[in-house]
Amino acid sequence: MDTPMPAYGGGQPLLHQKGAETQEFGTLKLLPIALAHDTRLYACQRLNRVLADTQVLYSLYKKHHWLMRGATFYALHLMLDKHAEAQLAIVDALAERVQSLGGVAVGDPRHVAELTTVPRPPDGVEPVPVMLSRLLDAHERILVDVRDAVVRLSEVGDEGSADLLVSDVIRTGEAQVWFLAEHLVDTPLVRG
Repeated sequence: MDTPMPAYGGGQPLLHQKGAETQEFGTLKLLPIALAHDTRLYACQRLNRVLADTQVLYSLYKKHHWLMRGATFYALHLMLDKHAEAQLAIVDALAERVQSLGGVAVGDPRHVAELTTVPRPPDGVEPVPVMLSRLLDAHERILVDVRDAVVRLSEVGDEGSADLLVSDVIRTGEAQVWFLAEHLVDTPLVRG
């Protein structure tokens, strides 16, 4: 004889649930953090743009990490993976900042693709210097946007977001640019 399952609990997962959004992207919930609504809304918009670009940069790092070639394969393979890990930490910090402001962080890859300013690379493999140049270009786009965002966010009183951008995005980005750029110096590995 079958025993009916209770309407609640019972250890059975409630699968295939559907529901309406509880907060739309681009809106804010009220949080008592002593920042005006318009300041928080502006900050979320700027941070989400940086977040989208940083998610694409992370993906580029992983792609190029997998596709490295040549005599410096091992060193570049390891470096690009290390850089990707640092970018992933930045992604998380940016998303959590948006959430702490009452916003909704961009997370779906299809939505990220709509917001990013970083150009899409070809699907295949490019020469190593081109892949490194592509990473440098993505960093520069992000750094230009972030430097502007820092100034504007400071002007509207959101020092927390400005500090995150300086401490995490700018400092990490500048160091990674330096490491990447040094691999593009035309110095032969062996003299013939």
